[in-house]
Amino acid sequence: MASEALLLDRVEAYYGDSHALHQVSFALGQARLLGLLGRNGAGKTTSMNVAVGLVAPRGGRVAVHGADVTGSTPEVIATRGVALVPQGRRIFRSLSVHENLLVAQRKSRDQVRAAWNFDRVYATFPRLKERQHQVAGFLSGGEQQMLAIGRALMGNPSVLLMDEPSEGLAPQIVAEVMSTIRRLKQEGLSIVLVEQNPKLVFDIADDIVILNSGRVAVAGTKTDLTAQGLDLHQHLGIY
Repeated sequence: MASEALLLDRVEAYYGDSHALHQVSFALGQARLLGLLGRNGAGKTTSMNVAVGLVAPRGGRVAVHGADVTGSTPEVIATRGVALVPQGRRIFRSLSVHENLLVAQRKSRDQVRAAWNFDRVYATFPRLKERQHQVAGFLSGGEQQMLAIGRALMGNPSVLLMDEPSEGLAPQIVAEVMSTIRRLKQEGLSIVLVEQNPKLVFDIADDIVILNSGRVAVAGTKTDLTAQGLDLHQHLGIY
């Protein structure tokens, strides 16, 4: 098996005539967490959309566990073990919590890790169990984020892409979500975490990639970048 769970190699991506990604390359290692940082419009969400097949690259290559999936449909990429927790949650608001999980259910391809099912998701997020028959649109923001994560896990992924999971949440709920992400990494999931808050990323990530105007500006391990005195203000506008 390839050492990279997910690889973007010199990816070029466009929205119409707008050039969104320029030769973007980064690799997510097995059972590692890669923090993807950048200002608004830097290309973070586009990179995630390319990785899951929502945006077809016009150049470069995408691979999952060594298998080339460039230009594949989201359904095909999902069967390879990739799941996305999208920005804004995008739950099915008219369905119940249980129904949201049901539509995402997929058998596990991994014989090593325990499979994700209703019982395991509800054990991870007890509030979802309490509200399993409630219409998802009436959940709080934090509960909707838990549901978005649980829905992705019901696909039994080996690669989990998380786009701004802390967005709009109270600090206590952010702490709960980050604790869950840390636990998922410890259980062997390979994770890309897109975040606006660099402190959250540096607290949990193994590797860091910073995008600027659709290009990779910084890439390295958290340890190395911290030792080098990475200037976040230069790349993110943060003091």
